[in-house]
Formats: sequence, structure tokens, C-alpha cells
Amino acid sequence: MQISSPLTDTDLANGWSALHNQAHNGMALQQNSNRLAFADPEFMFRRETRGIRMQLELLKPDLAQIERGIENTVVVYGSARFVDLEQAEQQLADAQASGDAQRIAVAERAVRNAHRYEQARAFTRIVAADSLNQPPEERLYICTGGGPGIMEAANRGAHDVGAPSIGLNIELPHEQNGNRFISPDLSFKFHYFALRKMHFMMRAKALVAFPGGFGTLDELFEVLTLMQTGKTHSVPVILFGTEFWKRLLNIDLMIEEGTISPKDLQLFRYTDDPVEAWALIKQFHAGGW
Repeated sequence: MQISSPLTDTDLANGWSALHNQAHNGMALQQNSNRLAFADPEFMFRRETRGIRMQLELLKPDLAQIERGIENTVVVYGSARFVDLEQAEQQLADAQASGDAQRIAVAERAVRNAHRYEQARAFTRIVAADSLNQPPEERLYICTGGGPGIMEAANRGAHDVGAPSIGLNIELPHEQNGNRFISPDLSFKFHYFALRKMHFMMRAKALVAFPGGFGTLDELFEVLTLMQTGKTHSVPVILFGTEFWKRLLNIDLMIEEGTISPKDLQLFRYTDDPVEAWALIKQFHAGGW
């Protein structure tokens, strides 16, 4: 007689995923009022239980980090589209072999942007190595959005020196899993952008924004707004890549038009050097800019 194998965590997770897809594709399960509420997928995925799902999404990463003794983080934002120098150079070699001018131009841009990847990796390597020498309660842990590009580079820098790091991934229509350099027990996936951004700030002692797209801008400006309005504690914000940020953001125009105050310039600093970025963060916490 065949005996059923024990139910595993993977079975449960895959089952919940299948039930979620079924519930959202108009294929209702048979009604069963006798199910335990937390084991009833149709109940858990109702609009009215959204608050419960949000609370769980707040609690799970928080409790996991408390258990690891993680209280302080350096958050790194940036484009998911940059690759490391080795991959970029291979892309360029392949493009040049093809003779396709457009493909070559794209590959040349990838090589230029790979410099950002390497800078992010160098920066977090410095932070992580320094923090490993501090008492456990004072250590800073690298935290990213968990994806590829600059996020991968930042987690990779911590991984280079044997330091744990955090990834706060987001469930997207196209599959996106946590990058391979995140500590496995600190790789979290979110459904709600709002809860994910809250977790970025809950433990942040600094935020470093590398060149990026809409997501990077969204996260950066939410943090600046929260600090400007006094809704969160002040932390140093570093805009890494002076030319990129000054070309993208005309802060002087905002001051001239009166949409922000000159004192708001104190909320952030520009830099192009990983060592200087770390020095600016330490300067802020030693007494301010």
C-alpha cells in the first residue's frame, strides 16, 4: 500500500499559489463554511481581509529580522537593468561579432553602466566589512529591493566579505526572484509596494540611490518627502552619480519657483566615490552635515 508523503512547506506554498490563481480567475471553490478561517483561501483573498494580509506582510519580515538581531540597515536603490562588467563586455563582444550597429550601441551603453554596478558592489563591500568589526547591536546590514542590477551588486558586495544582507523583493506580473547574493533566510517577497517601502525605512540608517528608473525615483522621493514633512526620522540620503542626478533633477528650478525650500538641499548629498559615500554617512551620524 502506498503511503502519502508528509506535506512540506513547498507543497503548502505551491497550493496557496494555485488557490490564489484560481480565486482570481473566476473559478470559485465550492463553499465550505466549516473551513478554518486562516485555511480558507477564498476568505483570505477577499477584499475585506486585505488589512489582515497587509498586517502579515508587515510582521513576517520584521519578526525574521528581529530574530537575527538586525536593527540597522543601509538601503541601496538603483536600476535593475545594469549588469556586471564581465557580462557587459561579453555582450559587447557578441554585438561586435554580429556587426549590428544598434546592438553594438546598446552593448556599449551596458559597458558604461556596468561601472555603476561595480561601484555599488564596492560601496557595500566597504560598509559590510566595516560593520563586521562593530558590536552586533551596532552593525549595519545592506538592504536592497532584492532584484537584479544595482540591487544584486549591493547584495553581492556584502556577500564578498561574508556579511549577511537583506532583499525585499516584490511580486510582479513577470517573474522576479531574489538575486543569488541575498542571505537565503533574509530574502522576502512582497505583494504590496507600500509595505515594502515601509520596511525599507523601518531600520534604515542611510539610503544610497544609484541611477535608476521609475521605481528608484518613486522610492527616493517618498523618502525625501517623509523626511521633509517630519513624518520619519532623518537619515543621510546619498545620490550616487552626480552627473546623472543633476541632469535628471533640476533642483535649482524647484528652489527658484518656491516649490521647495533652500534648506531642503540638506536632505541629500551627491557623490561619485564609494569611499566618500561611506564617509558622508559616518559624518552625518557623528554630528550631521
